[in-house]
Amino acid sequence: MKIKTVVIPLFLFGFILSLVFAPTALAQKNKKGQEQKVIIIPKEVKDVFQEGLLTREARLDIPFTIKKHFYLPARENLHSIFIFTVKNEDLGFAPIEVPSEPQAQEKKEEEVQSVFEETPAKLRANAHVFLQFNMLEGDTPGELIKEVYIPVNMEIDGASYIPDEEGLYTTAYPLPPGDYILSMAITSRNLDKIGTQYFSFTLPATASFVEELETTPIFFCKNIERMSAPETRTEIHKEFFTYSILKIEPNMDNIFSPGDTLDILFFIFGTQPDDAGKFSIEIKYEVLKGEETVIRYAPQGYESPIVSQPLPMKKTVIIKTTKGEETTERKEQRDLEPGSYTLSLNIKDNISGKSLEKLIDFEVK
Repeated sequence: MKIKTVVIPLFLFGFILSLVFAPTALAQKNKKGQEQKVIIIPKEVKDVFQEGLLTREARLDIPFTIKKHFYLPARENLHSIFIFTVKNEDLGFAPIEVPSEPQAQEKKEEEVQSVFEETPAKLRANAHVFLQFNMLEGDTPGELIKEVYIPVNMEIDGASYIPDEEGLYTTAYPLPPGDYILSMAITSRNLDKIGTQYFSFTLPATASFVEELETTPIFFCKNIERMSAPETRTEIHKEFFTYSILKIEPNMDNIFSPGDTLDILFFIFGTQPDDAGKFSIEIKYEVLKGEETVIRYAPQGYESPIVSQPLPMKKTVIIKTTKGEETTERKEQRDLEPGSYTLSLNIKDNISGKSLEKLIDFEVK
């Protein structure tokens, strides 16, 4: 089966490797209203972090859950993406007031009538997020590496707002390889509510992949868009994250409907360019149901170690028709039926000869 290959241009590959974020600071003022020394995480939040850091005991003033952690290359660092769920109402969404038009302004009849039509209000979040990264020494929190403050001020359409619904949110920050524990807090604007969670994770030393290939966590995407410019500060996003100039909406549960496309994104470590600086990578994709191969795609070639590849969930079936003593065969493309499947990737670096197999489970409902 021939499929369309999405090639991320080499200039973007270089751009991705230069990805750097600057931490945001939170200014405080003294009693006279004069701005004092800028801090990243206020003492109230630092104290709560310290109380639960050793035991990993969360504070549930604002309950939330860190669901997954992905990473992608960013220069000498790895761009760590954290996906979490929290109730929409706990981010303090409130209506944005829009100034009304002067009463004396003359309007046409159509415009006067439109004033009485209900228009969904815009809502803006009103909360803080704080990230504290400590090295892990065994299972013990060690050196403080980074503090990050993220003001949450995203806007959403009021018509789609459900207060009690758990929304899917993301944030990201580049870090060097190592073992870490993340202390994360979501707070109300005035810090009277402070919710915390702790999350341990490891970022591999990518330079160590000399004798073998390895990949970043392979994940499915619902949508990938190109932005006009990269983000230069850490943000909170709803249902997507950004990576360099890409806006990526992940498929968190690996569940698809018949007719969907398996769109994967990942980076391959340990590949080698030729003397001209070009890569030559080949990947063979198969969809398995148990031990049976259900779909076998044509091998795909790549000139960059970052791979974005859509794979249509269409299998080829042979239809046999018998008329009298004559039997004819024809091929037909059909959607993958509901069930549990595994996507197999056989990755080969044609220059070094190194290879790697990866398996990702998914479900069609």
